[in-house]
Amino acid sequence: MLRPPRAYVYLDTVARAGSIRKAAEQLHVASTALNRKIRETEDSLGTPLFERLPRGVRLTAAGEVMVAAVRRSMADVRAAVSHIEHLRGEVRGTVRIGCAESVGTDLIPASIAHYQQTHPAVQFHMASGVTASLVTSLLQDTVDLILVHDPQPTDQIKVLASMRQPLCAMVRPDHPLAIQPTLRLTDCQKYPVALGNQSFGSRHLIDAIVARSSISLRVVLEASTVQSLKEFARQTDAVSFQYQIGMRREVQRGELVAIPLVDRSLAQTRLVLAARAGRMMPIASQSFANLLEQTLGRLAAVKVG
Repeated sequence: MLRPPRAYVYLDTVARAGSIRKAAEQLHVASTALNRKIRETEDSLGTPLFERLPRGVRLTAAGEVMVAAVRRSMADVRAAVSHIEHLRGEVRGTVRIGCAESVGTDLIPASIAHYQQTHPAVQFHMASGVTASLVTSLLQDTVDLILVHDPQPTDQIKVLASMRQPLCAMVRPDHPLAIQPTLRLTDCQKYPVALGNQSFGSRHLIDAIVARSSISLRVVLEASTVQSLKEFARQTDAVSFQYQIGMRREVQRGELVAIPLVDRSLAQTRLVLAARAGRMMPIASQSFANLLEQTLGRLAAVKVG
């Protein structure tokens, strides 16, 4: 594997660690030697790249520009090596994907397992998180692909595929609402409610509806993970909320019921597969993206509800 210049690795690692000492530990070099190399790079550019703080470092404006260029260059080198391997008839390398938690426990692991049946030399790094942070990771080339809900439109990302993915009320099968084909948020007022915390994009959508209406929800649980909300809905009469794609296993097993919400802002949400605009992706990442595009196309053809 062609290695990027050492100066690039040093700059990228220090920027991610926010500390020369921590970066030195990760790189297995002396912190004094690492600091000297960073200083040499700064001297050659004629400007500081890092602001030295009492408890670490942070990028200056010039540092942000330089590190962004370094990361793009490193990503392009990885992609070029991947394409060269493809010319030799090999598909190998590492696919880095960031995904919403709704697809991180079922769809993505299943897709990876399917892909590796025919491409066993390809490794995967998967990171689950909220949309905003995953978009940032994509723009910084920390990940090659993202599969997230409703990213803000920008010309910096290229949408590869998308599908409508309405938010659903999540209840156990014997819940009074379980027989309803669709619901509005106002229908949930009579029951205890479990919500994701403020890091959830769906929470902001729900809060926006509550703020502009007379709806009053009795929130009995606020959780930081979807799994906690699912378990609470299974064991209580609480109504929680999740995208339909994140409930496929529980619905198939008869553990939970997913009822689409028809409030306009909740019914029009989308699941989006995207890459950074203008980037040449590694062959493995591109071919895995093709698999995900096909998967989303099949799922989009299935009736919601």
